[in-house]
Amino acid sequence: MNISLNEAAEILKINDFYTILTHRSPDGDTIGSAYALCMALRQLGKRARVRCSDAIPSKYSYFTDLVPDDEFDEKFVVSTDIADTKLLGKNLEHYADRIQLCLDHHQTNTGFAEKTYVDASACAAAEVITQLLKLMDIDICGNIANALYTGICTDSGCFRYSNTTARTHRIAAELIDLGADYAKINRLMFETKSRGRIDLERRVMQSMRFFADGKGVIAYITEDMLEKSGVDRSDTDGIASIPKLVEGVKIAITVSEKRGEKFKISMRTSDDINAAAICEKMGGGGHKAAAGCSLGGTLEEVTDRLLMEAQRELEVKE
Repeated sequence: MNISLNEAAEILKINDFYTILTHRSPDGDTIGSAYALCMALRQLGKRARVRCSDAIPSKYSYFTDLVPDDEFDEKFVVSTDIADTKLLGKNLEHYADRIQLCLDHHQTNTGFAEKTYVDASACAAAEVITQLLKLMDIDICGNIANALYTGICTDSGCFRYSNTTARTHRIAAELIDLGADYAKINRLMFETKSRGRIDLERRVMQSMRFFADGKGVIAYITEDMLEKSGVDRSDTDGIASIPKLVEGVKIAITVSEKRGEKFKISMRTSDDINAAAICEKMGGGGHKAAAGCSLGGTLEEVTDRLLMEAQRELEVKE
């Protein structure tokens, strides 16, 4: 059932003992949204905790470390920035039919929760959470502002992506006024990289293959590349944007290998190419300019499928 943001605020104010779920391979938006909501609920005197299938990258510790874990018998389950229960990951898949409230910004949300609020015009789930906390009369302190700003700046590509709106800038400015340390956050998210991460980016760039006369590019992240770079999967956030940097590219695809002939696909597009529409054909979804899916098979089979769908889309648009 779709509900209003006001209704979501009332639901959160009257319930207690919250488990807040994030998606697998967590990014700044799902983490920032979940931890901001958790801090807000605790401010109201409620019990709340965050759960993720995968390890949360240490680069977010400037706000995650401020929210110690809590153990209790949960009574209400919320998801943030999750469009489909397939994104919960193996360690949280048992929650698939138990989510009571979904807070999201993906147009491809499958409506899996008992109650759902989706604002597809928001660039990030953190935009949604910011507006929600205002309705709940939460005192958005500097720590909450840091978590929310992190979600917004990462999902907007530091305000460079086409999903960025005037409202995005206004909300970000308000969060800065409330104490968000934007300079530190932007430096950590966009300017600070480990040597291993730099080496992995080099390998990803070397793997790039162009197709459709340079309008498309496909790149790879393999287990072997991760091992040689000394990087774990938690430090691959944002790499999918690298192939899109090449001039003339309209469809950029990054194929990330997972054990057992399974691959995570990230797609970035420009102009009038709809990444979500392409990924939906392969069981995924997302936004118009940024979407993804998961595919099984050999690397060759997966590559052939992706190239076929991408080339078909490019031909339609020509």
